[in-house]
Amino acid sequence: MIARIWHGYTRDVNAQAYAAMLMTEILPGIMNVLGYKGSYLLQRRSGGEIEFVTVMLWESLESLRAFAGPDYEKAIVPVERRKSLSRYEEHSAHYEILMQPVIGNASSASG
Repeated sequence: MIARIWHGYTRDVNAQAYAAMLMTEILPGIMNVLGYKGSYLLQRRSGGEIEFVTVMLWESLESLRAFAGPDYEKAIVPVERRKSLSRYEEHSAHYEILMQPVIGNASSASG
């Protein structure tokens, strides 16, 4: 599995609307893409900005390339969404996932 990680930054005034747009429009729209396994949306205050981090999970690098194209490392930021951002990373970073968390009490299954 592959994690695609991207950072974007907004001013306080745009943060709530940007987060809502990601959660209601952008990320749900990707749910039907073959090989997509889910996302995490993170935020924190960073100086005078709000930093957003998206962590998108993909079945394989091939499924990610099918979604993002041959230049799959380039960030996909629609032009109309750039207006809400004060700045953003031009490229996403990609990591092979070596371990995933176990949800719940794993020891209770063996007891």
